[in-house]
Amino acid sequence: MTHSPGKGSKYEDFEGLRERAVALRREGLSLRQIRDELKIFNNDLLNQLVKGEPPPEWTKRPRAKDELRERARELRLQGWTYDQIQVALGCSRSSVSLWVRDLPKPDPRYTQEEQLALMQEGLARCRTAERAKRKESKTSALREIGDLTDRELFMVGVALYWAEGSKSKPYDRRERAVFVNSDPGVIQTYLAWLDLLDVDRGRLAFRVLIHESADVEAAHRHWAAVADVDVSVFAKPTLKKHNPKTVRKNTGDDYHGCLVIVVARSAHLYNRIEGWWSGIVAQAQARLG
Repeated sequence: MTHSPGKGSKYEDFEGLRERAVALRREGLSLRQIRDELKIFNNDLLNQLVKGEPPPEWTKRPRAKDELRERARELRLQGWTYDQIQVALGCSRSSVSLWVRDLPKPDPRYTQEEQLALMQEGLARCRTAERAKRKESKTSALREIGDLTDRELFMVGVALYWAEGSKSKPYDRRERAVFVNSDPGVIQTYLAWLDLLDVDRGRLAFRVLIHESADVEAAHRHWAAVADVDVSVFAKPTLKKHNPKTVRKNTGDDYHGCLVIVVARSAHLYNRIEGWWSGIVAQAQARLG
C-alpha cells in the first residue's frame, strides 16, 4: 500500500518531506522528534519517509538478554551447571540451554564416590529434618491431650477393648473378657481401665503368645515389667509354629510377642462392655443422621 498523498493533501510534496525527514534522521533525531518537527502524525507515512535510514544509536534500547547470554557463556566455560547458571542469573533453564548448548560440557565437579557421599549427606539431613518434624507433631499432639478424666479413660477403654479384645459371636457365645496386644502402651491403658472398673488384679491371668524361636524368658521379663507383675504369674506360653514359607519381620531384641490378659469370672463384665459399645455406636449414628 502506498502512502504517497493525493493531490491537494497537506502531505502533497512527499519527496520534499522525505528529504527533510532523512536529513533530520541523519542529524540524530528520533521518530517522535521528527514527527513533532514535521507535524506528521500518521505513523505509516512517517515510517515511509525515513525508510532505509537506520535509527541513531542513542535510541536503541540495551538488550539485556544479550548481556545475560554472554554472562551465561562465561559461567559455562568456568564449569558451572545449567542449574547453577539459572539460579545465578535468574533466567529460565531453557534459555540457559539455548545460550550455551554449543559449548563443551564441563568435567564433573565431583567423582562418583564424592557424588554418592554428597547424596547420602543430603538424605541424612532430610531424614533428620523429617524426624524433628514428626517429633514436634507428636509433642504438640501430646500437649493437646492434657489430663485424662475418669470418663475419658472409661470411653477409651471401651473402644480399645472392642477393637482389640475377643468378642462373642451369635453362633458361639463366649462371654469372657480376653485381651491380646503387642503394644506396651495399649496393655498399660487397658490395665488402667480395668482398675477404673474396680476389677481385682487377682482375677487377671497373664500368658505370652510368641513365636517358638523367640526368647520366651526375655519376653516374660519384658511383659512382667510392663504389667507390673511378677514373672511367676505367667501361665505356660502359647508358641507359634514356624512356617518356612513366610519371611518373619518381627525378629530381634525388640520382639516380645503378645501379652494375653484374661479376666476370670468376667461374663457380667463382658456383657456390660457390649452394652457400653452399643451406646457409643448409637450416639455416633445419631450424629451421622
